[in-house]
Amino acid sequence: MAIAHSRLYAFLSRHWWLALLLMGASFVLFGFVTLNLLHLLSANFEYLSTYGLDAALEGGLLQLAEMIGSGYFGAVCYIFFKLCEKVLIERLAAAQETDP
Repeated sequence: MAIAHSRLYAFLSRHWWLALLLMGASFVLFGFVTLNLLHLLSANFEYLSTYGLDAALEGGLLQLAEMIGSGYFGAVCYIFFKLCEKVLIERLAAAQETDP
């Protein structure tokens, strides 16, 4: 049974060197975005729960929304990393199958 791949997957399969570069970049971005995110979220929740409406008016809710957005951006970076990893691993596996 043949599996239909997306155009992005097919493009990365044809340009494996670009997949390798993008995999490294997405790994670095994921690490940078999520490095201290849990600690910051905890501090923000504590700030909002302690000071309530004053904290929300001072930008606590906006900061919380920005951190949640950063978390989703980190998840997208991780998914892209895994896509590039899959492309490269399948390319290596296919190369090994054709070698005697």
